Amino acid sequence: MKKFGLVSSAVLMMAGATAASADEISVVCSAEQDWCDLMVAAFEAENTDTDVLMVRKSTGETLAQIRAEAGNPKIDVWWGGTGDPHLIAAEEGLTQASGVDTSDLLGWAQNMATISEGKAIGIYAGALAMAYNSEILDEKDIAPPACWADLEDPRFVGEIQVANPNSSGTAYTELATFVQLFGEDEAYTKLAAIGQNVNSYTKSGSAPSKAAARGETGVSIGFMHDMVNLAAQGFPLVAVAPCEGTGYEVGAVSVIEGARNFEGAKAWVEFALRADIQSRAPETGSYQVPSNSNAEVAPESPDLASIKLIDYDFATYGSSETRARLLARWDSDVGDPNPQQ
Repeated sequence: MKKFGLVSSAVLMMAGATAASADEISVVCSAEQDWCDLMVAAFEAENTDTDVLMVRKSTGETLAQIRAEAGNPKIDVWWGGTGDPHLIAAEEGLTQASGVDTSDLLGWAQNMATISEGKAIGIYAGALAMAYNSEILDEKDIAPPACWADLEDPRFVGEIQVANPNSSGTAYTELATFVQLFGEDEAYTKLAAIGQNVNSYTKSGSAPSKAAARGETGVSIGFMHDMVNLAAQGFPLVAVAPCEGTGYEVGAVSVIEGARNFEGAKAWVEFALRADIQSRAPETGSYQVPSNSNAEVAPESPDLASIKLIDYDFATYGSSETRARLLARWDSDVGDPNPQQ
């Protein structure tokens, strides 16, 4: 039975209840579902004797699961999602070095491996941005945002949707970006002001832009490649690189410490870093910039060189201590009045 796109968390837990065989890999994917499915299908097509048990979870949920299962992991490899939680898992000894060759990767991807001592390797990059539904803002005669500061304006009351940084790597990247751009105290002041205009905090980082595309909210915060994908599908969504500058993610892949199928997990990492495999991401509408220097970059992919990117400090904001402190202050100073279970 082929499991990609169909496997549930319960199936993955059942698979982990018994010792994994050499021809079975348990993967948690933190990218978009279609891309997860493509990766599983492509891997199984090349490795016909191997079954991939895959489930999609956000980075925050995955980090929590890995922590809970430390010493008796049900997962072999974690693929996709923002790099900060991957670095935290590496710091806490929850992942291990795969020993794969990274010489074909771009500098920012190799930097991820260097910071984590080979435990987390960069697979793609994407810039944080704002997006707005042009039809909604035109109908309500609301001037679109150009800067982060615009989102504090009362004209956007009830119009903004963003994810919760406790569950979403995208939203944690936003939190860390604000702290690096504005300083910690001002960052929380701004986030609290924006929070007065937020109609909902979602679990998933890509959910707000999907909601904006469907006309369920006027403005979203997320990654630009997700916004570009939605616009390419015909939705009236316009992506904006904030005038003050913005942060970015380096998505990562990590092998879990104590993985029951280390060789299979290593094979997955090698597969995920290949140029031909990374070049297939646009087939699923995934327009991140690939990490392999020989991979094809889709014309729809945002040009990172044209965006005012901050010098994002992955070492600092990918540490357990920093993340815990920032999230605790977010809960107290900003908070989600209606947290999703």
